[in-house]
Amino acid sequence: MNVTFTKMSGAGNDFIVIDNMNASLRLSETGIRALCTRRTGIGADGLIMIEPSDRYDFVMKYYNADGRLGSMCGNGGRCAVHFAWSVGACTRHTTFEANGNRYEAVITGDETVRLKMTAPTDFRDRFDANGYSCYYINTGSPHAIVYLDSTDTFDVDTSGRAIRSNRELFPDGTNVNFIEITSSRSLKLRTFERGVEAETLACGTGAVASALVSYRLGKITAERVDVTVHSGDILTIDFSRDMNEVFLSGPARVVYTGRVAVN
Repeated sequence: MNVTFTKMSGAGNDFIVIDNMNASLRLSETGIRALCTRRTGIGADGLIMIEPSDRYDFVMKYYNADGRLGSMCGNGGRCAVHFAWSVGACTRHTTFEANGNRYEAVITGDETVRLKMTAPTDFRDRFDANGYSCYYINTGSPHAIVYLDSTDTFDVDTSGRAIRSNRELFPDGTNVNFIEITSSRSLKLRTFERGVEAETLACGTGAVASALVSYRLGKITAERVDVTVHSGDILTIDFSRDMNEVFLSGPARVVYTGRVAVN
């Protein structure tokens, strides 16, 4: 069977996005993994299905590159909104469902989307993980936080994989964020993503986690933070002082569309 897809980039996080509003398509874990595999497949950090909802405009189902159903993906959510609007599933202001949670978003430009995130949970104060001082927060996905003087030449894959795989601290695994504070209202971020099992060019929930933890610790003072991700793009996080209202803004771009054979 041939399936129409759209390849999208959310600040360098890339996704395969498929319109399944008629709920006719079912993909296996093996099939999703094959599509996301670079060089032999389309290649992506994850796959998104837009499906019908009884309560909201649509349901976003996000699958990691390993083929397994994933937790919330902030950049994926922004790409899902842009795609759903392009196929007529929603207006420029939309509400949708992901992992049983309600999300709101607005398309703010031709290639920009602002997404309201869920309130953060499970903050952990400083602890040791594989020789690094870490913090932890859940922003829809789990995130460990490590601060560095410079992220430019740091070996994210080796250290990120070691922390991500620490089952004593993270029984279900975690994403790992390495942060460099660049001003009172900006930071640089590199992320090792669970499910991709490698560094990605961006991570939306990781950008949110990095901004909120940095604010909570007093490392930044602004309630609007620019996060430069590894692609060089900037994600903007703005939030209330109590951090219960959190928004993620940034680019969501169509790379190309095509058709692919699936089993």
